[in-house]
Order: sequence, then structure tokens, then C-alpha cells
Amino acid sequence: MRPVCGILPPYILEKLAEAADHPDAREAARETLTVGADFRQNRIDTPSLAAPAPPTQFVLTRTIYDADHSAVLPGHEVRGEGDPPTLDGTVNRAYESLGLTFMFFQNIYGRHSIDDANLPLDATAHYRRRFNNALWNGSQMVFGDGDGVVFNDFTISHDIAAHELFHGVTQYTAGLVYQDQSGALNESVSDVFGSLVKQYDRHQTADQADWLIGAGLFTPAVRGQALRSLKDPGSAFDDPQLGGKDDQPKHMSGYIHTSADNGGVHANSGIPNHAFYLVATAIGGFAWEKAGRIWYETMTSGQLAENCTFQEFADVTGNTAKRLYDTGSELAAVEDAWRAVGVL
Repeated sequence: MRPVCGILPPYILEKLAEAADHPDAREAARETLTVGADFRQNRIDTPSLAAPAPPTQFVLTRTIYDADHSAVLPGHEVRGEGDPPTLDGTVNRAYESLGLTFMFFQNIYGRHSIDDANLPLDATAHYRRRFNNALWNGSQMVFGDGDGVVFNDFTISHDIAAHELFHGVTQYTAGLVYQDQSGALNESVSDVFGSLVKQYDRHQTADQADWLIGAGLFTPAVRGQALRSLKDPGSAFDDPQLGGKDDQPKHMSGYIHTSADNGGVHANSGIPNHAFYLVATAIGGFAWEKAGRIWYETMTSGQLAENCTFQEFADVTGNTAKRLYDTGSELAAVEDAWRAVGVL
């Protein structure tokens, strides 16, 4: 049985199910892990999808639904595109995160939504009770409220929604297989663009950004600042309830060989994550402008195999940097970063 593929790594839920200090947190973790076969298999089984030609106009269409703590999707509609804010903060945050992500890709890369063809952005809030995850199920976003003991509401930070929505972009572009190194790259590019959307919203340069994924998601009961850190993989948390210290490697010497989590896709994503951080800070300025463009053009280039390795991805990012910026400092930044993490 494979666990849910969402923003939260399954091994954290597994540890919580065993070691959480509060019985409600243990039960919530168990329920999230056993949430259903459709979600458990979806990211593994979802094929790469071809999008139609981009339209001439950008059309943002958001619909937020409320599951009323049930397992029924999508639930009943509570806010449509252009509707005023509701009295429900979770609904409003989901609406804003979807809109921000759409506008980021429109304004920065000229992309028309997830599929580059104005795919409507749907999301369900209040999915089940104490559901500890946020996920893209292949066609829509699903947000849990968290257990209130270890995790806060999963709409708390824009990078969570943007991370999951980029899994949708990956469906329509490189289609990276969710296993081993290609699966770690699948997770990494979602972290990269999740972080970039947050930086774009805050108008932060690479040096100003926190480079954290899910900051604010943990309650004060947890010793941790976020789920992951691109700046310093392995430093995001250190709490026995979560299995101890964050084990993300940032160099190939620490690559984790495991059959769990589809070959360690969440843990090993720390290596390409850190490579991107090094590229972005070496280039400087707003990370979405050059470093982000290199990664985005790499994902949409058609040059990546669905089961590509870290080295193959690194090679294409180098080729992309050379194509976009000739032989300037951008190419050196890319090559130096991949060497620094032991891929080249």
C-alpha cells in the first residue's frame, strides 16, 4: 500500500502515527496514510499529458469547494471566480494561492495555467477531518485542515499550493516518473517553483528569501521551521515526533537508497533543490528571472526523458543556460552548482 503523495512526505506521517505525543495526532496521521487507493496511486499512475496549443488570451477561472470534512470531492461550491471573499479564511487563502500561482506563470513565463491552455483551477477545502496534507490529485487541489496538534491548516502558505500545482505542470510537460531520481526531480521542481511563487508574492531577491517550504505549517508543539529547506537541506526540523532530524541530503555522497517513498523521492529532492538554490544565489537578483527561467525552459524543452537522472537533468539545465544566455556567468553558475552537490 502506497501512502498519499502530497506536500507532506509519507515517512513523516508514518513516524507521527507511531510517535506523536498526542493521541489525536497519531490518529490523524493514520487516517491520512490510509485515505484511499485513488490518492495513493494517482501520482504514480498519472501519465504525461499533452496540452493543446496555448490560447491567445489568459483566462483565470477558480472555483473553491467545501467538502464539509467529508471524503466527497469536490464538495459544494463556496467561491467562484470574481466572487467576494467569504467568512472562511481557509477558502479565501486557497482562492488567493490559486490566483497567485496562475498570475506568476502568466506574468513570468507566459504560461496559460497548469496545462498552458487555461485549465480551470479547482480546489476543495476542509477535506475530511484532521487531514494532514495538501495535494494535486491530477485534476484539482485538495486541502486538509491539519490536526491542530502538529500541523496547522494546509492553506497557510502560498508555496504549499504552488508546489502541488506544479505537479500538474509536470504532468503536462516533462512527465517525470514518480520513482527514484526522476521522482526526486519531480518533487524538487515543485519545491523550486513553490518557493519562487512565494518569493514573487513577497518581491524578494534570492538573498532575501527564506528558501523554506511550508514555513508556518508546524504548530509550536514541533521543533521545526518548515518541511524542507532549499538553502540547507537537512535543517528544516529536528523533533522525535517526526522521526528525529530532517534527513534530506544536499550532496550525492548522502544519497538515500531506499524502497520507501518511491525510492526516497522527498528526501533525495534535497540534492537538486540545493543545486537550484546555489544557481539562484550565484546569479543574484530575483530568482524567478534567470535561474527560474532556466529550470522552466528545461521542464518545457522536450529534452527530458520521463525517467531522467540527476545528471541528465543537470546536462539539460546547462544546455538551456547556454542557449538562453550564451556562455555568460549564468552557465558557470549552473555548472558550478551541480558540481557542488556532486552530480557533475
